[in-house]
Amino acid sequence: MDEASDQSPLRSGGRSCGGWPMRSGERRGQRGGGGSGGRPSLARSMAAAAREPLSASGLDEADEAVRGTCEDASVCKRFAVSVGYWKDPYIQYFVRQAKERKAPEINRGYYARVHGVSYLIQAFLKKTDCNCQIVNLGAGMDTLFWRLKDENLLPRKYFEVDFPMIVARKIHNIKSKPPLSKPIMESHSGDSLLIDSHSLDSSRYSLVGADLRFSSDLEEKLKKHNLDTHLPTLLIAECVLVYMTPQQSANLLKWAASTFPVAMFINYEQVNMTDRFGQIMIENLQRRQCNLAGVEVCRSLDSQKERLLLNGWETAHAIDMMKVYSFLPQADVKRIEGLEFLDEKELFEQLMQHYCICWASKDNSNLGLANITF
Repeated sequence: MDEASDQSPLRSGGRSCGGWPMRSGERRGQRGGGGSGGRPSLARSMAAAAREPLSASGLDEADEAVRGTCEDASVCKRFAVSVGYWKDPYIQYFVRQAKERKAPEINRGYYARVHGVSYLIQAFLKKTDCNCQIVNLGAGMDTLFWRLKDENLLPRKYFEVDFPMIVARKIHNIKSKPPLSKPIMESHSGDSLLIDSHSLDSSRYSLVGADLRFSSDLEEKLKKHNLDTHLPTLLIAECVLVYMTPQQSANLLKWAASTFPVAMFINYEQVNMTDRFGQIMIENLQRRQCNLAGVEVCRSLDSQKERLLLNGWETAHAIDMMKVYSFLPQADVKRIEGLEFLDEKELFEQLMQHYCICWASKDNSNLGLANITF
């Protein structure tokens, strides 16, 4: 979340997602509720967020707003790292330092998100003994590949996908900064590394420019970079599906479930968006021309699980981020809570209750993926 622009916390790899729910002059007594008096306005907000398909020029503008969330989120991550919430020696090579401090609730939100998603990733890697592949959808400036290499936890191959414009920027950063390019070269074997303006392909790391709304194009590009549909596959989408229409995200989930016999899908995004707090998040993003086209699926934890089960996944789980926060190692939680004083504890809790991690699996090889949980 970008405090200055009302941008909400929580993005590790994918888009930043959600509008800062409390604006100046709005205190606790005015935030709450979402009683019947607020419903007509809420209905308008959700209808506008899921409005009819945009014109070509409108779609370009909407896509540009979504691309902008990549920068917002990366800046917030770098700030949290600089304060000491977690270690990430690579984020500094992708994004500038924040010009102003971020609120403690933002930093704690990112901490919970990064650690919650990482927990599930490591559980999948353990079940597969790293004999697998990871496909990070809407990866932005994520640094997971480099961190996994440092921990000796690289899968057989790691793929990242994002808008071609974002991919081009990431490739430029990798080519111009040895701390990023060296680990890719160290893990590479075989023929020369392939690189052009919108893609990079080594034996262990691949960066692909593609539009996730078109799964046939996505599959074609991934297969050109040696995607192996027979390998156990982990797909990650953080604040990505919410920017697609429900039909588009359903198509993506269906494609993934039908393409990989053994797979797990991790989705991080909003939830409980039908109350007043959720309405303010939607309205704040709309003021920035950022349209949550898929917000209707974010009604509840049940609606999030239902989407996964209806689109080919065998098991599905969903928990809100306050619950995730309570499951994290409490000694480290105590450490980060000592980094900054949190004045707005109630706001932090409400915010965390409006984001969730969902994960689904299908497991023809009986690796025990259905048993992965916090």
